[in-house]
Amino acid sequence: MKEKIHLLIIGVGSIGERHLRCFQATERVGLSICELNDELRNQVGERYGIATRYDNLESALEQKPTAALIAAPAHLHIPLAQTCAQAGCHLLIEKPLSTSTDGIADLIKYTEQQKLIASVAFVFRSHPVIRAMKNAIDSGIFGKPLQVVTLSGQHFPTYRPAYRDIYYNNHAAGGGLIQDGLPHTMNAVEWLVGPATQIMADATHLKLEGVEVEDTANVLTRHGAKGEILGSFCTNQHQAPNETSITVICENGTARFDYQRNRWGWLTEPEGDWEYENFTIGRDDLFTHQANAFLNAIEGKSAPACTIAEAEHTLKTCLTILKSSQQPPWIPILSSTS
Repeated sequence: MKEKIHLLIIGVGSIGERHLRCFQATERVGLSICELNDELRNQVGERYGIATRYDNLESALEQKPTAALIAAPAHLHIPLAQTCAQAGCHLLIEKPLSTSTDGIADLIKYTEQQKLIASVAFVFRSHPVIRAMKNAIDSGIFGKPLQVVTLSGQHFPTYRPAYRDIYYNNHAAGGGLIQDGLPHTMNAVEWLVGPATQIMADATHLKLEGVEVEDTANVLTRHGAKGEILGSFCTNQHQAPNETSITVICENGTARFDYQRNRWGWLTEPEGDWEYENFTIGRDDLFTHQANAFLNAIEGKSAPACTIAEAEHTLKTCLTILKSSQQPPWIPILSSTS
């Protein structure tokens, strides 16, 4: 029987626990966890039958895990990843990659020198619906992309009830919509049509109680070598519907990813009817797909789903959006039409 990969999960808060559960579902790994919070470490360990638990990274790395999944707050991602890479661990880093670009170049150097697999956990990269839509767009069947429109939102207190008491309430730790929610759709769009090259942004706090960070944003982007592809992102974390759509308007047709309905559609003729490809996907399935993709990359069966370099560009884009949103370039309406 093939020996299982030893995966160390660093941080078992809500997202770390979900990664643990979904890697466990692959039946391809032996798991250990590292968590500073004694109560949380023991609760999660008992819940999933994880006997090997550490309260410090040094002790965990002495056991020479094959790979490390980093699910600590975003401002700790790079130093933790550097330590794990220097210990020879393949890396899966939760998004966003960081809260600044500090140390990323050194991390890339460490992974390249030791020939390590390093991927960032933008789960949309493993979404079968978006992958199917991307394959169709890349085939050229719709012609060149011209414009991308994204709409997304959810009731954050329902899905992250502890948001007031975690990293989310602090920009320095990776909090706020622009660093926490927006990177998902931004990275997906950069994957679909290319990296953003220019942005304009407006964001503010409108609704979420107990925090002051932004919970609503409108962003305009340009993509492509000459900025020829226009993008727009309208997103919030307080509406009732939990929904995301990404529409790519091309020369000869339009393609749309519909998150809630697990489908993508296309329309190529004015007054025509949408055609759809439907998928059956459970809430944990995307993370299990992502786990298998990472393990496949370690085994040499595929490339990393999202490289550090790709995630770094999304990070730079979102940091630029955060800075721009603090002083949006509003132009007053003309007082006279003469």
